[in-house]
Amino acid sequence: MENNLKLATETALLLLCLHAANSQDMAHAVLKDKQGKGVGHVEMTGTASGVRLRLVLNGLPAGERAFHIHEVGKCEPPFKSAGGHFNPEKHKHGKGPSGHAGDMPNLTIPKDGKLEHEVVNAAISLEKGKPNTVFQAGGTSIVIHQGKDDYKTDPDGDAGDRIACGVIEPGGSSAVAPPKK
Repeated sequence: MENNLKLATETALLLLCLHAANSQDMAHAVLKDKQGKGVGHVEMTGTASGVRLRLVLNGLPAGERAFHIHEVGKCEPPFKSAGGHFNPEKHKHGKGPSGHAGDMPNLTIPKDGKLEHEVVNAAISLEKGKPNTVFQAGGTSIVIHQGKDDYKTDPDGDAGDRIACGVIEPGGSSAVAPPKK
């Protein structure tokens, strides 16, 4: 009986440690449109080369769409509440290391509105306390825009209205399946 209790306690502690380690290396966001309808999920995982964002989208309009991390963790339609692009280093808008940390490649959404996509952002972190962490005091969010990002116009890339938004939260989400190979 005593050995069973010890084994159960050790197992519970191991599971708690694994969950805590997993939560620190992961984040997720549930994306909704302006009507409050779920249109996708984003799973974020820390890697040696940056944060991998795995998107599963469904029901967004076809076309090239800007995709950014924004500086506030609030998504009240029309999503201006999400603030500007996440930009802890105060860079000008653009592509690559000279742009905002929240600037990411445009998404091309097919006619059926469904997209599974993966991208790595080396300018952000999931490590709490770092200046470029997505776990800021006011939170952060993921926003998809009506138009494409031109990677020139400061501060927002002339991407147009915000059509979907999701607050970034710590921990993984089982709602996001790995992309099909």
